[in-house]
Amino acid sequence: MSDARNWHQELQVEKTISALKEKGFETFYFSTKEDAVKKVLDIVPPDAKVGLGGSVTLRELGLPTILLSRGNTLADHWAARQQGASSEEMLRIRRNQLNSDVFITSTNAITETGELINKDGGGQRVASMIFGPKQVIIIAGINKIVSTIDNGLERIMNYTAPINAKRLNRKTPCVTSGICSDCKSNDRICNVTSIIHRKLRNTPTTIILIGEKLGY
Repeated sequence: MSDARNWHQELQVEKTISALKEKGFETFYFSTKEDAVKKVLDIVPPDAKVGLGGSVTLRELGLPTILLSRGNTLADHWAARQQGASSEEMLRIRRNQLNSDVFITSTNAITETGELINKDGGGQRVASMIFGPKQVIIIAGINKIVSTIDNGLERIMNYTAPINAKRLNRKTPCVTSGICSDCKSNDRICNVTSIIHRKLRNTPTTIILIGEKLGY
């Protein structure tokens, strides 16, 4: 059974990579986190100003610490929040992400047909994925791969968003029910939905898939 599951997973990954490349994305696949991190460090210059999306995946890879240790300047609102930054400072950092040399983030879902699907609360993550940074790197575990756009939206609404809302201690209906509902809360984290259908002509974008389960 294990061999059969691996076979099916390999087919799914191959299909997804082929679709992403066809849509203009520079795409790489690595079986381990360590090899993926090495590729990121090959792409990102040591003196680059790097914006980081609010991504559990990036933290599981240890990228913020690794990039800081090699001398990169980071726009990292996640770290700033943990350090008690003011709302004004948090907003400044989020805006700096839009003007970074390299913006690194994950994605909520990737379809087998090559679309990137995301929902966002503040909007700077999806905005930075689309336009602004000189280069974008999107990193995702194979658990983010879905068959269709509808499957991706369902994944976000009934899995990703409730878990992230719980992680952020938001007062939303999904934190109680575990699924998306008619949310009118000021703490709502799904205020904007983006679907990237192809690589944008003015935003060089590299996608790194990892053969492990990462993030939400």
